Amino acid sequence: MLIFPAIDIKNGRCVRLTQGRMDAETVYSDEPWEVAKRWESEGAEVIHLVDLDGAVEGNARNLPVIKKIIEKTGVPVQIGGGIRDVKTAETYLAIPHVKRIIIGTAAYENPAFVNTLTRKYPGRVAVGIDAKDGKVAIKGWVTVTSERATDLARKLEGAGVASIIYTDISKDGMLAGPNVEATREMAESVSIPVVASGGISSLKDIESYRGVALEGMIIGKALYAGNIRLKEAIKAAKGL
Repeated sequence: MLIFPAIDIKNGRCVRLTQGRMDAETVYSDEPWEVAKRWESEGAEVIHLVDLDGAVEGNARNLPVIKKIIEKTGVPVQIGGGIRDVKTAETYLAIPHVKRIIIGTAAYENPAFVNTLTRKYPGRVAVGIDAKDGKVAIKGWVTVTSERATDLARKLEGAGVASIIYTDISKDGMLAGPNVEATREMAESVSIPVVASGGISSLKDIESYRGVALEGMIIGKALYAGNIRLKEAIKAAKGL
């Protein structure tokens, strides 16, 4: 099982949000590439990058920052945030070390877009499903829809999606533990590999996913707050 250390980028800086609120940020570095180098030194196998401004605005707002992160490290990355057209998707996919891109809002609004990309780039397109109270949230978590997260996931079966990154917004950035049961429900609803995100605050939280069929877990604030060391998290995940 993989551990994905997260780097969320807002206005060119590495930040963490609380419950996805753009007005509730903590800045951890003015140079996100330095954070990436730290995760590289601690054994990161894949880094999870999110362009928060892009997620809200629907564009590659922090592309120069993301390119610099990739140039400074040799770690594969997955990238999400504002990828809503083929041009943006292909811009990211053409960058060395980009393992895959993550489609969020567009997967809900335009399923044909996902199908177009997965046919052309098999194994390199993931879908991010963010949920609040079990319902899909889009556009940087600003809009909560009426569709259940598991229903959207089922619609993606057979679309060639490499993985689903499932985030429980209510848990994200709270350091209060993950919603294991909701993640388990998601993992059991589809045959697509699932990556858990949101609320992991300790090694015990990592172990709480024992028995849940996951590809991996994304950890953000707990690493920045020092609650978990990346090396220890990787070791714990390997034991599951």
